Parts: sequence; structure tokens; C-alpha cells
Amino acid sequence: MRQDREYDVEGGLGLTVRRIIAYIVLILLTVLCLFWFYILFINASRSHSELTRGFTLIPGKYLITNWLNVMHGTQPIVRGMLNSFIIAACASILCVYFSTMTAYAIHVYDFKAKKAIFTFILAVMMIPTQVTALGFIKLVQGMKLENSFIPLIIPTIAAPATFYYMKQYMESALPHAIVEAARIDGANEVRTFNTISLPMMKPAIAVQMIFTFVFNWNNYFTPALILHDEKKKTLPILIAQLRSADFLKFDMGQVYVTIAFSIFPVIVVYLCLSRFIVGGVALGSVKG
Repeated sequence: MRQDREYDVEGGLGLTVRRIIAYIVLILLTVLCLFWFYILFINASRSHSELTRGFTLIPGKYLITNWLNVMHGTQPIVRGMLNSFIIAACASILCVYFSTMTAYAIHVYDFKAKKAIFTFILAVMMIPTQVTALGFIKLVQGMKLENSFIPLIIPTIAAPATFYYMKQYMESALPHAIVEAARIDGANEVRTFNTISLPMMKPAIAVQMIFTFVFNWNNYFTPALILHDEKKKTLPILIAQLRSADFLKFDMGQVYVTIAFSIFPVIVVYLCLSRFIVGGVALGSVKG
């Protein structure tokens, strides 16, 4: 009995030590992740002359001044943020919905070319965007869609990476028996997908919505090739123009405050969608 108690005490101490180490590591990782956001907002509150002097952890007094200079500058920052939000929101919704629908078709239905189509989609995922950029620009010019948001939204429907993620998630979260039960109850395929399958995929949908939104929000390469009108340019293009201004007009304080301002919509989207991730994980643990 005495030996069992000693083993229990040693096991409890070992578990406590492991928990303490885990908490220390998590705290350090959290500090490292948040430190760069802190530096960003510190730099956003400093003037250009203060930024050229070097690094500091003390906030400056020029946050409002930098913001007013951006608002009264030549770059339409608010308009650019609205353009970025329209593109990112529409692209993320269409991308996740149709990628989930494609994954659902590959997961649920059996047909001859099923494996070939799956392999082809994965092969497309290996092709970099830069390789197809020239052909894409010629296609956009031929269709007279330059200075339009359509080429930045519609092509995002074909997203092999999102399709693959949703397909793998369905393997564990969407049993065929549930789909068969819905068919037996008389539900058609569209209703089965929209009212039964999609709600079960909420955690994966939320994750991909966040990733897709952030990617399209920060996308600079494709919009820079298509959008030439100042009123239709996205926020990354305007930030790049601020950074490439000539020596007399360049203001690093404005650049930092614009970057800090551009982060808030991403944080809001994450906070809105993160509850579906947490809820889905909790639901899965209860089922398990």
C-alpha cells in the first residue's frame, strides 16, 4: 500500500511538472506571436523621424496624426479597404461553398472517373499561380474584364487546396449512412447537401473561410495585374504605393498605421468564425 501511494505521489508530481512546462511553452509562444503585433502598433504611433532613429518599446504620440495624414493623403485607403473586403468576402464564400460541394460529390457518389478526377484536381494544386499568370491576363483582356472584380472572385471557385481539405474532413465527419438516411426520408440531393451535410462541416468551413479570406485580403499579385483604376485598387496595392513613394512624400508612420488599420477586418472575421471551430470541436468530443 505504501509503495502504491509513493507511485501515485510521483505520478501526480510528474503530471504537475509536465503541465507547468506546457503552460510555460504556451505562454512563450503566445508572447512571441503577439510581440510583433505590439511592435506594429508601437510603430504606427511614431512619426517618420522617430522611426528612422531606431527601435523602441515605448508608444509615440503620432497615432492620430499619422491616421489623419493617411485619410487626407492621395491614396483612397477607405475605398481600398472596401474593395478588398468585397473581393475577399465574395471569394471566400464562393470558394468554400463550391469546394465543399465538389468534395461532397467525390465523397458520396460512385462513378467511373472518380479517382481520375480526384487525381487531376490534386495535380492542378501543384501548379503555381505565377506560371498561369500570363495566360490568365490575356484571357481577362480578351473578355474585357480589366478593372473588374469578376476575375478576382469567380476563379476562386476552383480551389484544389480547399477541396482536398474538405474531402479529408468528410472522411471522418460525414458518414455515408447519414446521407442514405436522408435519401430514404425523401430529401433530394440539394436539400441533403445544404441542410444536413453543410451543418456537419461547420468547423472545416470556418477554418477554410478564415484562410481564404486572409489569402484574398492580402493578395497583391493578381489584383496588381488586373486593377489599374485608383478607385478599384485593393488595400495591398495602396500600401505598396505608399511604400514606393518618392523621398519627399515617403512617410513610414503612414505605412505602419495603414498596415495596422488593415489587420482589424481580419481579426473581426476570425473572431466571428472561431466560435464555429470551438463549437465543432466540443461537439466532436461529446460524440466521442
